[in-house]
Amino acid sequence: MKSVALNSLPVPVRRSLTKLGGDIAAARRKRGLTVAMMAERMGTAKSTYLKVEKGEPSVSMGVYALTIHALGLGAAFGDVVDPAGDDVGVLLDAARLPKRVRPRKGPGAM
Repeated sequence: MKSVALNSLPVPVRRSLTKLGGDIAAARRKRGLTVAMMAERMGTAKSTYLKVEKGEPSVSMGVYALTIHALGLGAAFGDVVDPAGDDVGVLLDAARLPKRVRPRKGPGAM
């Protein structure tokens, strides 16, 4: 039985996972690796690895990370949500800056 969250994934998320799976499959083939070789490198069942290549949302994030590592692309996984590349976050931080800064009053003020 699949969870409600998996059944209600937004279409862009499903597309992203499908693209990720296809990209993983292409990277595997470029390296001349079989599905069995990848599953062995990862220590998972072939059926689990095939779910990765299909972009199945039920596969754990750890398995996706392990797959990317087995392909020699592990460093890129850590940069997916790097704050330095988060343009929206940078804009939100800039918008939250105060217009003025006033000294504190009372005990503990400098």
